[in-house]
Amino acid sequence: MPAHLTARRSPPLSGRVRAPGDKSISHRALILGAMATGVTEIEGLLEGDDILATARAVEAFGATVERQGEGRCRVTGQGGFRQPAGVIDCGNAGTGVRLLMGAAAGYAVTTTFDGDASLRKRPMKRVTGPLAGMGARFDWQTMEDRLPVAVIGGGLTAIDYVQTVASAQIKSAILLAGLNAGGVTTVTEAEPSRDHTERMLTAFGVEVGVLPVGDGRRVSLQGGQCLTGTAVAVPGDPSSAAFPLAAGLIVPGSEVTVEGVMLNPLRTGLFETWREMGADLTVSNRRMAGGEEVGDVTARHSKLKGVIVPPERAASMIDEYPVLAATAAFADGATVMRGVGEMRVKESDRIALMAAGLTACGVRVEEEAEGFTVFGGPVRGGATVTTHGDHRIAMSHLVLGLAADQAVTVDEPAMIATSFPGFVELMSGLGADIAASE
Repeated sequence: MPAHLTARRSPPLSGRVRAPGDKSISHRALILGAMATGVTEIEGLLEGDDILATARAVEAFGATVERQGEGRCRVTGQGGFRQPAGVIDCGNAGTGVRLLMGAAAGYAVTTTFDGDASLRKRPMKRVTGPLAGMGARFDWQTMEDRLPVAVIGGGLTAIDYVQTVASAQIKSAILLAGLNAGGVTTVTEAEPSRDHTERMLTAFGVEVGVLPVGDGRRVSLQGGQCLTGTAVAVPGDPSSAAFPLAAGLIVPGSEVTVEGVMLNPLRTGLFETWREMGADLTVSNRRMAGGEEVGDVTARHSKLKGVIVPPERAASMIDEYPVLAATAAFADGATVMRGVGEMRVKESDRIALMAAGLTACGVRVEEEAEGFTVFGGPVRGGATVTTHGDHRIAMSHLVLGLAADQAVTVDEPAMIATSFPGFVELMSGLGADIAASE
């Protein structure tokens, strides 16, 4: 990957492409397959750097992972995790490390988890706190709440945990630990977060209780249940599909279709928001794949208007706010995004980086502690954007550059491969002008 990528104003984009496999489901398929007894056949697996790090991790815990072809692999689990021989390096994978911590905490093993420079900056106590409440122990190697950390697992007792932040990572870590804890583990969330773990646990033979509680849900499972290997079909990732679809909305004359996109209602907040902005966004060929509804999503160039995004929608689109901000730059009026403080503790401070990048491109942005507002209008571009190695910041600004008056360049584009290998090739196939630059 070159040192920089530059996107230039493009002719109308057109074509049909397939979204990369969903990252959230790919992580979970590998981890649950490794915890299970027997063989798990996975199709549509995302082969980005984050997922490959999780594959190496579950092999270190004793599972066998065999690549069968593009997006296809066979995981043979031993019914639990064995003591790993060395440090588990999760690279840039925040989901991978937090879910693996939860799973490992349930077994009588000691595991040191580490990651790259970006992952070492991300808070971990949101997960280790409730796991410690279940009886797991943690030895922080250099700084409390930051990797690297040694997890000493085994002997857990169930917990009744009430989430204050809608987070599928926290919920999932607790549930995975709860599989090997004494008693019934319960997680109550005021707002529903992604439910991929609950759905997939059921597919692996685990009984999971899900009850509505107000606007949220209570999820519970009995400890001591065994997982049995199964077949997993990974649907297309809506977070990745968002980038070619966004380009279709903002580049005049465009019509772009992304096939096989997951339509789980807890993941489609961006699509809902775009429609409220006036986007010509349609779904066809709805069907089921891997226990999830999928469909082919078509975006046509649209005259967008600014909206106020309901804060309660944040959990269903937290990873998509950067690309929403890029499209909002071309809308008439202001797009207000609040209740998204979680963006500040992702791979980077995404609020600050999007505000800085858009401002450099001539877009007016007002930043707040828990959100930001983008004022649409002519987008000058003509900037080199600092991404701090954040793949979504990079891709969002490259999409912006396809419709801006002047070219937009991003640094550190190699990190795009963590979630969207082949991004440049896919976009170029639609007609986008994205190329290497120095």
